[in-house]
Amino acid sequence: MPNKKSAAKELRKTVKRTAANKQVSKKFKVLIKDNLKKIKAGDQQVREDFKKTVQALDKAVKKGIMKKNTASRKKSRLAKKVNTLK
Repeated sequence: MPNKKSAAKELRKTVKRTAANKQVSKKFKVLIKDNLKKIKAGDQQVREDFKKTVQALDKAVKKGIMKKNTASRKKSRLAKKVNTLK
C-alpha cells in the first residue's frame, strides 16, 4: 500500500494503464491465432483478416505496447503464411 497521496494516484494510473495495455495486446494475439487457424483450414477470407491484424499490431507499436521490430517480425511471418494460400 502506498504511503503518500501521489504514490496512491500513481498506483491507480498504473492499474488503468495495465488494463488498457492488456486489452490491446490480447486483441492482436487473438487476431493472430484466428488467422493461423484460418490458414490451416485453407480459408481464403484470411486476406481481409490479415489487414485487421496488421492494423492491430501497428496500433500496439504506436501505444508502446510492442517494439517496432517485434511487430514487423510478426507481420512478416504471418504474411509468408498468408501468401502460401493460393
